[in-house]
Amino acid sequence: MLHDLLGAIWRGVPKSLRRWTIRVSQSHFAVSAGAIITDNEGRVLLLKHRFRPSPGWGIPGGFIEKGEQPEDALRRELREEVELEVKDVKLLATRAFNEPKQIEILFTARAIDDTERLSFEIQKAAWFSLDELPPDLPKDQVELIKRAFTDGVTTND
Repeated sequence: MLHDLLGAIWRGVPKSLRRWTIRVSQSHFAVSAGAIITDNEGRVLLLKHRFRPSPGWGIPGGFIEKGEQPEDALRRELREEVELEVKDVKLLATRAFNEPKQIEILFTARAIDDTERLSFEIQKAAWFSLDELPPDLPKDQVELIKRAFTDGVTTND
């Protein structure tokens, strides 16, 4: 009975006050979208990003803008960073990090073409076979790439 009363009171509170209460009482996270992108030869696209905290290579992706859907954010980031279009986008995994407070949504996708140019954010873009991944690629990303291939990433048209 008390729970029903509290629910009724909460529903009666102005919407703006409910939103404010949720905003100040809940953890805030940045949200990003990334992808394991393969080409027709079964290679994986990795980027060497100028502004990532870790030195070295990583999977492509970036932050989701307010109101943007995760797949749309991925496509936007790929266009902005390396002028790449993708197809067959499928959800692979989601991960939460405490430091930084971030939620990451990961996809698999297939490249339609090759990278055309690099933005100022990207030092290098290259395709790597599964057995020749760069040694400075973070171990968690190596495991995600292996998982994507185990889960059936296709490379043939």
